[in-house]
Amino acid sequence: MTKNTMNALTQDTLGDPDVLRVAEVARPEPGIGQILVAVHAAGVNPTDWKHRAHGVFLGEPPFTLGWDVSGVVEAVGLGVSLFAPGDEVFGMLPYPYGAGSHAEYVTGPARAFVPKPAGLGHVEAGALPLAALTAWQALVDNADVGPGQRVLVHAAAGGVGHLAVQIAKARGAYVIGTASAAKHDFVRGLGADEVVDYRTTDFAAEVRDVDVVLDSLGGENCLRSLEVLRPGGVLVSILPDKWSPVPDRARELGVRAVFMLVEHDQAGMAAVAALAASGRLRAHVAGTYPLAEAAKAHAEGETGRVTGKLVLTVSP
Repeated sequence: MTKNTMNALTQDTLGDPDVLRVAEVARPEPGIGQILVAVHAAGVNPTDWKHRAHGVFLGEPPFTLGWDVSGVVEAVGLGVSLFAPGDEVFGMLPYPYGAGSHAEYVTGPARAFVPKPAGLGHVEAGALPLAALTAWQALVDNADVGPGQRVLVHAAAGGVGHLAVQIAKARGAYVIGTASAAKHDFVRGLGADEVVDYRTTDFAAEVRDVDVVLDSLGGENCLRSLEVLRPGGVLVSILPDKWSPVPDRARELGVRAVFMLVEHDQAGMAAVAALAASGRLRAHVAGTYPLAEAAKAHAEGETGRVTGKLVLTVSP
């Protein structure tokens, strides 16, 4: 390679994890308002393997996936005043069309990033952005969770869920999580006040008078979650579905339903960074993989059994 090229994870066709390959490609240059980041770590999220297999928003390949970034600023574009080469930063690239962090270098808007807390390693920082922003935007921006409120977090041991539990607790909420029995101790360790085993217990019969539900499962789970809300409560789903019966049913029950996709957000990232720096928010890293072994990370993620997050490690 030369200074004008880099290694990046790419694919030429949609399909199983084995379509992923590392290739030498042109290294990007930062445009106006952008920074070039030497990637040290980048989280892998469900949206990555969904795009790999089905294209979703990005359509047909070739493309490089990845929205999470933790690394060091290599260069800045015209007009950037917030960062300088050598700064350690982390953030989320614009979703969905800004993908590309599963590579040695990536460019993105300067305001998609914030300084990485000094006490946070790149691997943990790289695990946070997309999942933590999703949880923050759901619970804070959309639901305005506050002290004393009852919050139900589905899939509370998963990537978004385990961070949502911590954010809700940091906001003073009473948190109920759903998880398999084997993960109950983990979820309680995050601060959850109650944990429901979704495999043996009907959460809709067990849980009542909830102010906020965070749904990351969709379908029938999302619809039945409306039943646990108190009048005036809100359900936030991170799986938008324009055909869903949920909004109509929510109106019938006198509750609110919100469907959202995560957005890059410097204010949200600053809040995430502050929580992480204070020790009130931590990403549980279930495993790390070098870029060349990204297919293994995708395969593990697709099992649906990962506790916390998987992270790709990169050495520019």
